[in-house]
Amino acid sequence: MGTTLITGAYGQVGQELIPILTRKFGMDRVVLADIVKAPEKFSKYSNHNLDVTDREKLEKLMSDHDVEYIFHLAAILSASGEKNPGKAFLTNAIGTHNILEAARELSVKRVMIPSTIGVFSRETPRRNVPVNTVMKPRTMYGITKVTGEMLGNYYFQKFGLDVRGLRFPGLISYTAPPGGGTTDYSVEMFHYAVRREKYSCYIARDTVLPMMYMPDAMGAMMALFDADLQRLRFHSDYNISAFSFSPAELEAAIRKRIPDFTVTYAPDYRQEIAEEWPETIDSSEAARDWGFRAEYSMDSMVDDMLLNLGGVRR
Repeated sequence: MGTTLITGAYGQVGQELIPILTRKFGMDRVVLADIVKAPEKFSKYSNHNLDVTDREKLEKLMSDHDVEYIFHLAAILSASGEKNPGKAFLTNAIGTHNILEAARELSVKRVMIPSTIGVFSRETPRRNVPVNTVMKPRTMYGITKVTGEMLGNYYFQKFGLDVRGLRFPGLISYTAPPGGGTTDYSVEMFHYAVRREKYSCYIARDTVLPMMYMPDAMGAMMALFDADLQRLRFHSDYNISAFSFSPAELEAAIRKRIPDFTVTYAPDYRQEIAEEWPETIDSSEAARDWGFRAEYSMDSMVDDMLLNLGGVRR
C-alpha cells in the first residue's frame, strides 16, 4: 500500500486535514512535508522539510515513500504574495508544475490541488459566479492559481492524471492561525473578541466576500477526493461556498454573543485585493456532481468558533 503526501502540511488547511487523512489511511501512511518545522503535535508522523520548487528532492521523497495520493497545499497566499510576488510565483506556479510532473512520472493515482476565489477579478460577475466565467486576476496569487487550475486540467486531458481541485472561499478555523490571506480578518476578529480587545479591521466594513467554516471545507475536499471520476464534469476548478458576509456583519454577529466587542476600520492594501473578488459563488455544479453541501450557516459557525475559542459558554 502506498502513502498519502501532504505538502504545505502545517498551514491552516493542512493542520485540519492531517487528522482526517490519518483516520482514513492510518498514521503510517500519511507523509507530511513543509518548509517550516513540524508542530509538536505532529512529531510522530513521517515529517520532511521540503520546498516544492526543489524538483529533485520532491521526486526522491515521493519515490522513497511510494506516494499514491497527493494533497498539494503548499502555496503563498494573496496578501503575502503581494509582498513577495517572485516567491509566490515560484512556489505556486513552478511548485505546482513540479508536483504534477512528479505525479505523472511516478504514476501517482490522484492529486488534490485547492484553488481559490482569488482567480476571479473585477470583470467577473459580482453575484452567483459560475464555474466558467471571466478570470483576469491582478494578484500574483490569483494569476498562479489560475495557472494551477489550467495545468491540472491539462495533465488530466493530456496524460490522464487524476487531478482534482476546488475553489476555496475565505476559510474560518479555530485550530490553526491563518497564513497570510486577505480574508484572515475574519479569524482575527474572533481571537480579539474572546480576549475582549478592540480590533482594527484592514477590510472596509461593507465589503462582502464568500466564506466557509473549515469543517465544511474539509468535508468538501474529501467528498471530491472520494467522488467517482466518471461523474466529474470539471476537474481542477469546482466552485464551493457556504455563506457571504461583510466585516460589519461579522462584527454584529459576534457582538450578539460578546456585547462589549468593538471594531474600527482602517482599510489597507488588502482592500484592493478584496474588491477584485465577487460577493457570492454558485456551487451547484459541485452539488450535482459529488454531493457538495455546506452544513454550517454563518450563525452556527459564529457559535462554534466562540465556543471552541473559549469566548462563550454553551
